[in-house]
Amino acid sequence: MSKAEFIANVAQAGDMSNAEAKRVVELVFGEIENGLKRAKKDGKYTIGTFGTFTVSKRAARKGRNPRTGEEIKIKASKSLRFRPSSSLKDAAGC
Repeated sequence: MSKAEFIANVAQAGDMSNAEAKRVVELVFGEIENGLKRAKKDGKYTIGTFGTFTVSKRAARKGRNPRTGEEIKIKASKSLRFRPSSSLKDAAGC
């Protein structure tokens, strides 16, 4: 689903214009971003019955170039993960 389709669905479900729905969606996504920035200590941002966003750290490691078989160094990195709440899992039938 594209962002425009998501906004259109929110507008229809909320009985509002697309402009209002876009503003709401941008506010929600912005708050998730800001929450992750504020959560530097434990890297977690939980939204009640929706789920938890976490920032995980990957250590530097060695890998192999699949074409040449040459050993390469892979830099340390961070990755964003999402763990849905049990009520969201139930709603999705998981």
